[in-house]
Amino acid sequence: MEANQLSKRFKTFAKEECAGSSELYEYLSMKVAENDELLKLCSYAREGQPVPNLFFGAIHYLLLNGAKHELNLYYPSIVKKPKAPHASFQSFKNFCSTYEEQIIPILKSKFVQTNEVRRCGYLYPSFAYAYNKVKKPLALIEIGTSAGFQLLWDKYAYTYNSDEVFGCTNSDVHINSEIVGKNIPTLSKVTPPVADRYELDLHINDLSNEEDSLWLNALIWPEHKERRNLFGKAERYVRGNKDEIHLIQGDGVELLPQIVKQIIEDSTICIYHTHVANQMPVDVKQKLLGRIKLISEERDVLHLYNNLWDKDLHLDSFINGVEHNEVIAKTDGHGRWFEWKL
Repeated sequence: MEANQLSKRFKTFAKEECAGSSELYEYLSMKVAENDELLKLCSYAREGQPVPNLFFGAIHYLLLNGAKHELNLYYPSIVKKPKAPHASFQSFKNFCSTYEEQIIPILKSKFVQTNEVRRCGYLYPSFAYAYNKVKKPLALIEIGTSAGFQLLWDKYAYTYNSDEVFGCTNSDVHINSEIVGKNIPTLSKVTPPVADRYELDLHINDLSNEEDSLWLNALIWPEHKERRNLFGKAERYVRGNKDEIHLIQGDGVELLPQIVKQIIEDSTICIYHTHVANQMPVDVKQKLLGRIKLISEERDVLHLYNNLWDKDLHLDSFINGVEHNEVIAKTDGHGRWFEWKL
């Protein structure tokens, strides 16, 4: 990717994603956008990956893995009283120069697979809404699942704008998400039943593998203590529920037809993905939609997704051969809030 394109990506990342969420990454993104040397380093990123996330994840990974450098002093995930972000750039630039040989292989080999567990805050009412359309157990197929956190959405507890708890009320994974706007989704005390759980990804992160766990941790932004705490709790749930999840490594779009054949008839296929489709080329997006329509000729299908064509959360339902398309929510990328559209 050319330097001008990379520069624009970092500026957009700073303004649209980091502002109000990560002061460190917002500041560093704007600095990287203006530095030819660092943009050249970023050009080693794997094709199709969101470069700023991958680049900052690589730096964070090395720091969490014990890299000795004064840059550590600016990261709230490493020190209790970090230095001010606006003084960090020279240290950041020096770190990148010092550790360039370690950074490049990470950029070439790793995937951005945050799979934020807090996104389940908006998935919970979305699955409840989808279930009410079909009244059959949901057979979950998550594309780009990373470590499978979102496959266990029915095992977590939820609160929305009050102390009332929904979902699995005694769960250690307690997700608090704010509902903004006038519309409130129907929040049932009864969690929709789940028949199957399939996770598909080009690279499945094995949480029993220390390196995979560290990489996922590194993708969490330095200031996000609550996200990191939820990650640790959800990690234990995934490990404890391995027998319920079918882990399949490979191209999720290509694998869909054969996975569907394994799912019992007395269930509804629910294909979903969050913050994944933006990494798919246009032809792959079209192939995904085409395959879902083919599957719907024989089975009822629900397709829940965002970042395919826009950032909104969509639900396409194919029930008894009839297609219905809805925008059901506007969501925050880290699941802190959502605006229900129905």
